[in-house]
Amino acid sequence: MNYPHTSQPTTRDALSSVIAQAMLTLKPPPRLNVAAWADRERRLSSESSAEAGKWHTARAEYQRGIMDAISDPTNRDVVVMAGAQVGKTEVILNVIGYHIAHDPSPILVVQPTLEMAQSFSKDRLSPMLRDTPQLRGKVKDPRSRDANNTTTHKVFPGGHISLVGSNSAAGLASRPIRVVLCDEVDRYPASAGSEGDPIQLARKRSATFWNRKIVMVSTPTNKGSSRIESSFEESDKRRFHVPCEDCGHEQTLKWSGVQWEKDKPETATYVCEECGSCWSDAARNRSVRKGQWKATEEFKGIAGFHINGIYSPWTPLSDAVRDFLSAKKMPETLRVWTNVYLAESWEDQGETVDDYDVAQRAEEFGPRVDSGVVVVTAGIDVQDDRIEVEIVGWGRSEESWSLDYRTLYGDPSTPQLWQDLDAHLAQKWDTEDGRVLQIRSACIDSGGHYTKAVYDFVRPREGRRVFAIKGMAGESRPIVSRPSRNNIGKIRLFTLGVDNIKSLIFSRLQIQSEGPGFCHFPNDRPDEYFKQLAASEKIVTKFHKGFPRREFIKTRTRNEALDCRVYATGALAILNLNLDTLADRASQSVRQDEDVPKNTPLRRPQRRGDFVNGWR
Repeated sequence: MNYPHTSQPTTRDALSSVIAQAMLTLKPPPRLNVAAWADRERRLSSESSAEAGKWHTARAEYQRGIMDAISDPTNRDVVVMAGAQVGKTEVILNVIGYHIAHDPSPILVVQPTLEMAQSFSKDRLSPMLRDTPQLRGKVKDPRSRDANNTTTHKVFPGGHISLVGSNSAAGLASRPIRVVLCDEVDRYPASAGSEGDPIQLARKRSATFWNRKIVMVSTPTNKGSSRIESSFEESDKRRFHVPCEDCGHEQTLKWSGVQWEKDKPETATYVCEECGSCWSDAARNRSVRKGQWKATEEFKGIAGFHINGIYSPWTPLSDAVRDFLSAKKMPETLRVWTNVYLAESWEDQGETVDDYDVAQRAEEFGPRVDSGVVVVTAGIDVQDDRIEVEIVGWGRSEESWSLDYRTLYGDPSTPQLWQDLDAHLAQKWDTEDGRVLQIRSACIDSGGHYTKAVYDFVRPREGRRVFAIKGMAGESRPIVSRPSRNNIGKIRLFTLGVDNIKSLIFSRLQIQSEGPGFCHFPNDRPDEYFKQLAASEKIVTKFHKGFPRREFIKTRTRNEALDCRVYATGALAILNLNLDTLADRASQSVRQDEDVPKNTPLRRPQRRGDFVNGWR
């Protein structure tokens, strides 16, 4: 029998094709580091990047050295102290993508909170997995029926990614991990529950891997307690040097090199420290692309990088100057700008405020409230035999006026004292320009001996924005947290980050002239008030389990005035209002109303001694 001539070659060809395909599968991947992989494979997503499309490391050349260090097996620890808008999050994403596609490993991403971990997964990680062809399909969509893949845990061939909050001891203590990526470490709490330092807990999970990698990234916070600065100081301290196009001198970019004409941020240029030539943004970017990292200390196992916003190709110097001119009006905004843009820690000018100096700035208040006030809040402190209340008016850029401070004496376990408080909070305030204001929000401390009484008081008054609060110490605490009803009163209980609010108040008490953040006080307040407000506590640095932590400690027995101001400030934060917009609307409405009485006093001036009886 004669068989078709083509059958045998067809079988042979099919077998050869199968073998060839198998060889391709078994062929090891080309040798790449993180930067090379990103340049070849990474695609930026339109919803998370202003420059969607192919990734180019050369766009921000300083990123290459950081990614190369992470790829270097001799660097077990990599520390990046960086400003905003320099691409530090993209570096973390590139590391993740590289290990999914090229070097599968178990990966842990630690964010300050679980909510931030979920947001990072949804807003940054998922778009990269979707839009980078080499990654597409390697990680299943969390909406699929695959139980191994969720928003915070993703499995891919040869490895997995876990995303956790630094405050979760359980999330930090499970599964062995080879690559640990710690983002915004200065926002981590001192301890994950009662288990200890979050970074140390994460580090222990990588102990079984000889080729483990620990990467810490963050903007710094306060000098003496900044995690990222402390780690950077233990590193070889690499800084990015760029050459001048005119003289060739290599230099690091500092804020002192940014110069502009007075009140003209649009004229901002960078001035070479050697020859004095002025760099435009384009020239600055060209110089950055030619720059290189140089270590300033001996390498001892930790590669450290410091990079500020001046290097960023995405932020024109004119915008940076505008931000600086706006930020320098108040210490707290200048502090944020220093941390976020310059990537430098903030050092407080003083641990305490001079109460005498604050009292000397007190002024004569008229019968009506200053026209700059647009919102009124109250802070309430409950003691065993009294309730103390401060009513604060707020204006543009959180300039404030202490409108009233009262002590309501009585037994907090009886109804009469709470009726007195209710009547006090119901009063209205007439402004110089004819507006009528009432208390927009009030916060009352529930942490004392009368928690149930506080809950009973606020429950029917939540519609008036009278809220129970609980103060929590610690720099990592936000000024105000989302309320919880998980309490015996089933009321909305807000948590205030009292340390951060006190720092805010102390910085504002040091402002000498009227304007943003300035605090106005009436000159009929007794000296004791200012002592309680400004000199009752101070900031100290203590060490907790070997780590520095800034804390407020009492220097006097009485500090109710400070507590009341803290709660009134928290009440403003809960409202989350744009005071500048409200001030503009108030001015516009007054201009449109021609019948507003201007000179008739509508409220009796406060008598000296109304603050606390016997404090004269």
